[in-house]
Amino acid sequence: MAGLKIFVSSTCFDLSILRSELRNFIASLGYEPVMSDYADVLYNPRQHTHSSCIDEITNCDMVVLIIGPRFGGKSVPEALDKVDFAALQNISDCDVPVSREIPVSITQLEVLKAIENHIPVYTFIEKKVYYGHEVYEKNKNYPEVLEKMVFPGLEKQETAKYIFGFIDFIRLKATGNFIFQFERVQDIEDILKKQWSSYFQRLLYEERHNNAEQKRIDLLSEQFEDLKTAILSSIENVDQREIARNIVRYRRLADLLLGMRIPLSYLCTTEDSFMEMLQANDIVDILDARECGLMHDRPIASRSFLLKRDGTFYETRFSLDAFSDFANDWETFRSLKPKEREIILDTLKEISRPVMWFRYHKQTLDAYLSQKAVPERMKMAD
Repeated sequence: MAGLKIFVSSTCFDLSILRSELRNFIASLGYEPVMSDYADVLYNPRQHTHSSCIDEITNCDMVVLIIGPRFGGKSVPEALDKVDFAALQNISDCDVPVSREIPVSITQLEVLKAIENHIPVYTFIEKKVYYGHEVYEKNKNYPEVLEKMVFPGLEKQETAKYIFGFIDFIRLKATGNFIFQFERVQDIEDILKKQWSSYFQRLLYEERHNNAEQKRIDLLSEQFEDLKTAILSSIENVDQREIARNIVRYRRLADLLLGMRIPLSYLCTTEDSFMEMLQANDIVDILDARECGLMHDRPIASRSFLLKRDGTFYETRFSLDAFSDFANDWETFRSLKPKEREIILDTLKEISRPVMWFRYHKQTLDAYLSQKAVPERMKMAD
């Protein structure tokens, strides 16, 4: 398997020595550094070099952002078109949201593209620049004062509001807002070693936890099948046996419906189709976790997201393919008489455990993914 690809985003000319040392550090770990000044980026002759850098971001697993004294080159319109600024408007509480209407450097645009694609960004700010930002924050409500101030950490004073504004954007994000200061490249290397080691340790813990959970679910499924056989064989009344069969048949469908807390009165009487039923209960979309950037190789991790109208969502342990089965089961379920539906759902409500399959998140899906998106290749890193 290929090594982890680390994109290093920063201005080049003023930080060339630091970038060179950081490149050696990343390569020494067995990872692949991706740097524009080392021809690691595929420069498409049919487009601007800025656009090529933005395209390369989506091929990487992590971004290391270095903020130094220079603003850098201003992004060309062609490159700006590659970032969805509207999708980035509400992910930070900064005073001035990111916009293509204000100057955006190519370094900043690379980071915005990474954030848009839920790629982890590790931000490092040179100490002088960081201190300048603190002074700027204390005085930003006094324009007349700022005009007379000189920030020694910056190359050009007129770029202060754009550099410090971008720092605010990162610092005030709901997730992924960690920022580190540095004076020398050794500081960056020490922090990355510690962070990446801890990240890998967390992955190992989650892997152990998922394995144990899968075993528990497999055991419960086996016990349920044994219990189902015993119950059905003990029922002599034909009508009762049919109801018992339906209780078994619609168990997973009930887990879905009860997990969404849909009123039983509605489920027992509605003639809505499956999709109409979901929409009537504020579910506007079903997304595959794999298509959202969460790639896993174990069945327990086959998940989907039910997106609600208010932006919050349910995380389910059902795969997207399972919803085709749910739709088919719902078609036969709604053909039953209201009383039969009621008996089935009341019974399953008592014995079902939808909590095993469902989890409701009050945050937005984008915010959740920015926390949970884990590069699969990191699991193989040493």
